[in-house]
Amino acid sequence: MDNAISKAEALVEAHQYIRRFENEIVVVKVGGSIMDDPSAMRSLLTDICFLDAVGMRPVVVHGGGKSITDAMKQAGLDAHFVQGRRYTDDRTLAIAEHVLVNQINRQMVEIMTDLGHHPMPMTSLTSCAVFARKLFLQDARDPAKNRIDIGLVGEVDWVNHSLLKALCAAGHVPVIAPIARDQAGGKLNVNADSVAGHVAAAVKAVKLVLVSDTHGIRLRADDPDSLATTLNREQVVELIDQGTIGAGMLPKVEAAMTALEGGVGKAHIIDGRIPHSLLLEVYTDTGIGTELVL
Repeated sequence: MDNAISKAEALVEAHQYIRRFENEIVVVKVGGSIMDDPSAMRSLLTDICFLDAVGMRPVVVHGGGKSITDAMKQAGLDAHFVQGRRYTDDRTLAIAEHVLVNQINRQMVEIMTDLGHHPMPMTSLTSCAVFARKLFLQDARDPAKNRIDIGLVGEVDWVNHSLLKALCAAGHVPVIAPIARDQAGGKLNVNADSVAGHVAAAVKAVKLVLVSDTHGIRLRADDPDSLATTLNREQVVELIDQGTIGAGMLPKVEAAMTALEGGVGKAHIIDGRIPHSLLLEVYTDTGIGTELVL
């Protein structure tokens, strides 16, 4: 009986959020080790389908970096990174596209279809919604130097927000792979966190939720009990300057700031390994990860 009452109380708590977010778009970026755990992946996609079932309009963006690296190893290629970005030549791009589009995106679409929903693959081989320009890096030690060419890597230039909104309004769930098109019709590999941030800003999502394998942002990098529940832009900048936010967390924070500055209400960084973490973040008072605001 107590368990049943707890479930009923959870539904009552969720009710206010279900009403508040009805017909609102939420962008969910899926990445991290959850991509390599079929059970965890299906659980998360089930939660995304729940959002769809109760009236929210989810848009999914996924990564797949580890799977790309594994596929490159099988092909006898070594992954090379420049300032945290994967150097991408023609062969690397072909492998990345195959893994992201033909494997990961297709699998996610199949799972959501099996759950009775209507996912729509948005990829470089189907209907592309994300367009990019070639990205060049600068030498951090000497910004005056020539730009660093890292191959077929892009930064988001434009998002077809009208198409994504129309699909959501029609009851579809766009599932976006981070291979973008450029103005000439070529293909560019784009960081999935960055894609999610730009997509969220373009569709004016109510939330951007970055699902990975980290609980959120720690105020002290070596203290797991120092999780920040809410941070604003000034606090984030301070943590970056201190070196507390770095490495893999930095692209997520940058994506969150892109979204917030583009008009998104809130951004969240949560751990997808925790069962139903997405629902706990969206539909409960306390949440579960780090909430980012301006």
